[in-house]
Amino acid sequence: MEMKIGCHLSSSGGYLAMGQTAESIGANVFQFFTRNPRGGAAKPIDQDDVARFRKFAAEKSIGPILAHAPYTLNAAGAEARVRDFAFSVMLDDLKRLEFTPGALYNFHPGSHVGQGVEKGIELISGMLNRISETFGSVPSTTVLLETMAGKGSEIGRSFEEIRAIIDATKMPLGVCLDTCHIWDGGYDIVEKLDEVINEFDSVISLERLKAIHLNDSMNDFAAHKDRHEKIGKGRIGLDAFAAIINHPKLRDLPFYLETPCDLQGYKEEIALLKSLRVEK
Repeated sequence: MEMKIGCHLSSSGGYLAMGQTAESIGANVFQFFTRNPRGGAAKPIDQDDVARFRKFAAEKSIGPILAHAPYTLNAAGAEARVRDFAFSVMLDDLKRLEFTPGALYNFHPGSHVGQGVEKGIELISGMLNRISETFGSVPSTTVLLETMAGKGSEIGRSFEEIRAIIDATKMPLGVCLDTCHIWDGGYDIVEKLDEVINEFDSVISLERLKAIHLNDSMNDFAAHKDRHEKIGKGRIGLDAFAAIINHPKLRDLPFYLETPCDLQGYKEEIALLKSLRVEK
């Protein structure tokens, strides 16, 4: 199976432009923000652009595409207006993503801002259940909870917290594992990759793992800070990424880069990771 590897791209030019940019840098998957990462209204869907993209993606075997919710979406917020914003944005995003069936939708679970983890999990799962009820059917898009580094009052810093949200939610959920986040969160993917994978499987189940964010980290192990670094230039290191992309339980998943790179940098990282791939 061909390696599925890509990066985060600007959505300003539309879907087809993202697909063409992905192909130009050697990518066959990509991630994008559904709207400004700090929030705000999304641009209207251009159905002609979507149709052209879907034809292009089918011809070039591009996908799955991964839509990323804005950073301001906090389903665990203490204020009702913050939670209402999260609900309205996610509902709108999922409705828009029905134009591109089979997409993935990733979001940061949220921060409890002093309310406590249990309350935060209750609010997050409550919003997701409300989304499910309001949507009226099962979205064609798979919603993913992202593993977090644990800075501040972030929820999702442990596999157990992710599992607790899943257990309290009626909607089928997947997980996006971020290598920088779990390293910063205290999961040693450098020296104990197999143990971490087995723990994920035991607590959450590998069947729910749908995507991986490939990011090196500027921070020491278990720093709980979340600062991405270019592949091989941080504390995780190139050998660990070679092990991750070739691991039999991970290798067939789509990998999305979120490193501090421009397009040329992403092209180089994609080529580097492909060169480290050992075919079966």
